[in-house]
Amino acid sequence: MFETIKEQPADKILMLMQSFREDPRDNKIDLGVGVYKDATGNTPIMRAIKSAEQQLWQAEQTKAYTGLAGDPGFSDAMIALVLGDTVPRENVAAAATPGGTGAVRQAFDMARMANPNVRVFVSDPTWPNHLSILKFLGIETVMYRYFDSETGGVNFDGMMADLAQAGKGDIVLLHGCCHNPTGANLNVTQWQAVIDLLLDTGATPMVDIAYQGFGDGLEDDAQGVRRVAAQVPECLIAASCSKNFGIYRERTGLLMAVAQDAGAKKLNQGTLAYLNRQNFSFPPDHGARLVTMVLTDDALRADWQAELEEMRTGMLALREQLAGELQRLSGSDRFGFLAQHRGMFSRLGASPEQVEKLRADSGVYMVGDSRMNIAGLNAQSVPLLAQAIIKAGI
Repeated sequence: MFETIKEQPADKILMLMQSFREDPRDNKIDLGVGVYKDATGNTPIMRAIKSAEQQLWQAEQTKAYTGLAGDPGFSDAMIALVLGDTVPRENVAAAATPGGTGAVRQAFDMARMANPNVRVFVSDPTWPNHLSILKFLGIETVMYRYFDSETGGVNFDGMMADLAQAGKGDIVLLHGCCHNPTGANLNVTQWQAVIDLLLDTGATPMVDIAYQGFGDGLEDDAQGVRRVAAQVPECLIAASCSKNFGIYRERTGLLMAVAQDAGAKKLNQGTLAYLNRQNFSFPPDHGARLVTMVLTDDALRADWQAELEEMRTGMLALREQLAGELQRLSGSDRFGFLAQHRGMFSRLGASPEQVEKLRADSGVYMVGDSRMNIAGLNAQSVPLLAQAIIKAGI
């Protein structure tokens, strides 16, 4: 029977990783893979996570299952991190998931349960796996304008015009901060305008927040999602711990269903547990346990926040260095938007042909739409990249 299965398209980023590994050039630069790297090219285990693991190894007494929704302490700690005190805890149902991707998948499933004809409005562009999961689930996807390739910023007028077409029973997918793949974010005024539009149309927001702490800091990065949760009747929030805790392989995420009506929590919580049971039963706990320990221990939390701030400011410094180097080489400020973007990613605005020229001529590897991982750079490779960009005629 398996001969009827159609071959699936290869993941472009994974193909890019393979090509990079096979490239013999010493000065090659990997800007494709979406993980944080330090100045030596390593993805480190954060100090607080390492300390928590050592404590856990000594104290852990069992590997028995947690509940279907995971450990309640993890939910409490993550809800406090993402939402602060803007929403009463009794208004939030939550379930641990295998990574932020698992939370996204469960959120789409929940939306489809609520409305089999749901449409999901997705930014153009967005994280490719959003589109892949929606396609696999057979959910109608509607793209809304987001990135302005001329300015490197948000096409807000286009975005608002497109989102006005969403209605009750539809989902509007928003990036909480550090938009992937563009790095261009909404400001506070724009967030409020989107919320007002959602209230007018009756569409339900879903916020994917995968990079809290990588943009303008833990609190500032959460302002958008907090405003949404505090004002709309209900929303979904998919949170990831992969980046800001550096626990990529532990697959640690949380899905939250927030409702202004506290009476809805019982139904929402039961639905999240049911979805977990159908998909993977009990969620993984090791990463969730570490995150809980870090967030609830004053010393571990202080060390984690200090290291996270070092990572954030380091990426900002690389952005500023690259924008400055490009201005020096080009005699133009047309790359100034790179310093204004936030998070790991920016979309350079190069054509697929120019991206290929960067790879062929200079060993610079980035995704074909010109998304580049700023964290793949260091102070020594920034001038090399700037020279390659100018050489490629971008």
